[in-house]
Amino acid sequence: MKNTMKQYVDYIVNGGKSTMLGIGPMSPALIQACFELGKEKDLPLMFIASRNQVDADEFGAGYVNNWDQFRFAADLKAMADKVGFDGDYFLCRDHGGPWQRDKERKDHIPEDEAMKLARRSYQIDMDAGFDLLHIDPTKDPYVVGKAIDIELVLSRTVELIRFCEDYRKANSLKEFFYEVGTEETNGGLTDVSAYEEFIIELNKRLAAESLPQPLFIVGQTGTLTRLTKNVGHFNDKQSAELSAISTRHGVGLKEHNGDYLPDEILLKHPGLGITAMNVAPAYGTIETRAYLKLAQVEKDLAAKGFIKTASDLKTVLTRECVLSHKWEKWMTDEHKNKSEEQIFNEPDLLKEILELSGHYNYEKPAVVKEMKAMFANLKSFGVEPERYVVNKIKDMIQNEAECFNMPGLTTRVAQAN
Repeated sequence: MKNTMKQYVDYIVNGGKSTMLGIGPMSPALIQACFELGKEKDLPLMFIASRNQVDADEFGAGYVNNWDQFRFAADLKAMADKVGFDGDYFLCRDHGGPWQRDKERKDHIPEDEAMKLARRSYQIDMDAGFDLLHIDPTKDPYVVGKAIDIELVLSRTVELIRFCEDYRKANSLKEFFYEVGTEETNGGLTDVSAYEEFIIELNKRLAAESLPQPLFIVGQTGTLTRLTKNVGHFNDKQSAELSAISTRHGVGLKEHNGDYLPDEILLKHPGLGITAMNVAPAYGTIETRAYLKLAQVEKDLAAKGFIKTASDLKTVLTRECVLSHKWEKWMTDEHKNKSEEQIFNEPDLLKEILELSGHYNYEKPAVVKEMKAMFANLKSFGVEPERYVVNKIKDMIQNEAECFNMPGLTTRVAQAN
């Protein structure tokens, strides 16, 4: 019998000193690393896919491996079977809701249309068997630079949960769990008292309609990801206060933007009562750095005559990264609005852009071609590039999991129930 997500959250909220890890599914190599680690360390896996990463074909699918929800679910199952993982893993929608695809926001589509597309995306999530749906109506191209009115966040949240529950019942689908709130500073929930007021009011409205209460509520712990760093200021005191509030209301505190945090912060998470933490771009960065290291080895082998000609992976990937403009949302203020030409002429900035946005471009045909050539060259010399990349990702996730007391968590939760 598998554990449910709720059993994990209840175990942690009721004093089981662990923190779960929400893993952004940045690539097939990452998925493999996760399932291998889950099997070796007896820990649950929570894959958190944004709408940009994984979404329906009618919206253009996702930039990760061209996944829609069904292909994503099928590939996860295939990888679990391949590595012999028989533990618990969960498919989670991260930042579902209106204007959550970059294109919808850039196009400034009207609210009615944005909500319609959000509902459609959730339907396909449910049909594909997702376990957790993040209801996040705080992105709004018409409210830029100031907090979205909490009343609007509440009403849209209830409306979307109502829609999902109606769809679930009408189609006899399994029970889904919900995550609400956002780490975005314009979400209006950055203040501790506002956080509790939001939970109380939301739960009151949901209860009035016999709708399920959320499993997770996102709280602002002070984290903020920019470039390849966490430039926020993690706040232990605020984290403990948010955790006490969420525990009082029987929900899990979810932290977003957990990328690039040092061990001295990660180690405190279980004790502070942070139920789960999301990480995504940092995994893409670690994978891209692994490819760049392999490219360096390949170049060295070619220079010394061990292989004929090196691929041009680094140059091609760098060009695709800059031209994709996917780095824009991770920029710090001093680099905002820089032209492509300026970036190509700043080696240090160019390197950061390559490392932070490489994963957005793994599927570009020119990159795929160079990657294949590099892998063939390295294999001919006796290097196993795929294994090297998976191990690099695994090292990072294992460190986070160990800091979070996750090894053995699956068995501990099963025994507690």
